[in-house]
Amino acid sequence: LDFLPLKCDACEQIFCTDHIAYAQHDCTSAYKKDVQVPVCPLCNTPVPVRRGEMPDVVVGEHIDRDCKSDPAQRKRKIFTNKCLKPGCKQKEMMKVICDQCHKNYCLKHRHPLDHDCSGAGHPLSKAGHAAVTRAQASSSKIVTASSSGAARPADSSSSPASASQTCSTSPPAVMLQNGL
Repeated sequence: LDFLPLKCDACEQIFCTDHIAYAQHDCTSAYKKDVQVPVCPLCNTPVPVRRGEMPDVVVGEHIDRDCKSDPAQRKRKIFTNKCLKPGCKQKEMMKVICDQCHKNYCLKHRHPLDHDCSGAGHPLSKAGHAAVTRAQASSSKIVTASSSGAARPADSSSSPASASQTCSTSPPAVMLQNGL
């Protein structure tokens, strides 16, 4: 048995060799001296911890935000589909597309009445939505070409060509319904 007095360098109390360790005498000042840098179990990089912080909490936050390992990055990238309702910050695992306006929403705002839908009022298939988008793009090209100073004869207002030009400025949905 060794009863030599040893002084704790943290709390400065006297202990024997059996109780000099911080854990053995429940040292209240151990956090000041017992500084260890934890290592992330996923990416094996040291995680800086300030004095007085719990290492487990800091490592957990590192895994949630900064960890470069594959499992941590895959977990972060799962919820990438953000709701487009103004003010909503919810993200979903998969896209929830509105049938009418074809925008992505969370499960809470997926119905047209829940997100103040700007759609036409009737569901449109994906192919129909793509066709409307193409028609809008082509009609905007025609309108910009005619408004950019393209020469038009003044006396040909009754010709079929001018009738097709007036039809081209109509909304794309009408053009699709008319078969143009």
